[in-house]
Amino acid sequence: MSIAIIGKKIGMTQYFDELGNRIGATVVQAGPCSVLKVKSAEGSDGYDAVVLGLGAGRLKSMTKAEKGVFEKLGVDAAAVVKEIRVTQDEALLYTQGGTVDVTLFQAGEKVDVIGLTRGRGFTGVMKRHGMHGFPRTHGVHEVQRHGGSIGCRTWPGRVVKGMKMPGQHGNSKHTDLNHKVVAVFPAQNLILIEGGIPGAPNSIVTIRKAIKVRIKKNG
Repeated sequence: MSIAIIGKKIGMTQYFDELGNRIGATVVQAGPCSVLKVKSAEGSDGYDAVVLGLGAGRLKSMTKAEKGVFEKLGVDAAAVVKEIRVTQDEALLYTQGGTVDVTLFQAGEKVDVIGLTRGRGFTGVMKRHGMHGFPRTHGVHEVQRHGGSIGCRTWPGRVVKGMKMPGQHGNSKHTDLNHKVVAVFPAQNLILIEGGIPGAPNSIVTIRKAIKVRIKKNG
C-alpha cells in the first residue's frame, strides 16, 4: 500500500488555477482520521499496517463484538474503519491515538483513489461492455441487443471463462491511478482531485500516494 487517508466523496466542481485554466475536479472531505492502531512486523501482528477510523460511530447500531474492539483499543468508536498496509518508515507518520488529515498530501502530486463504483444492477452486454448489437434491418428477429454466440465447437466444448455476458454492472472495488491533486484546504478538510473518481456522492473512498507514477524519459 502507501501513505493513505479515508475520505467521503462530496461531488464535482470547477477549479481555476493561477493561469486561469478551468479544471474539472472532484471534492473529497478527507479526514481527520483517527489512528486506532499501528501494527508492526516486529510485534505480534507480523506486518506493518495502520488502522484508521473516520467519523463517529453509533454504539446503538454496533454488536457487542464491534464495541469490544474499540474498548480494547481504548478509543472512541468510528463509523468507518479501514486497515492500510504501510512500510516501516511510512508507519512513523501515524501515531496511535492521534489523527491524520489532508496535510499528508500537497497540490501537484499524484494519488490513487480506491472506491466502490456505482451499482447499476443487472445490465445487458450493450450497457455493460459497450457492444454494438445486431442491425435493425429486415431478417433480424428479436436479437438487436443480444451478445451473439457464446458456445464453442467440440473442443473445448464449453463457454470460455471471462466471456462478456450480461450480469451485475458496477458495485465493485475499483482503483483509479495517477490522479493529480489540484488543491488542498486543511481548514475545511477538503482535497480537490483532478477528474472523476469511483463512487457515488457521499460514498467512502481511500486516497493514497501514487505507487505507479510514470517516469518521463529525456530525449
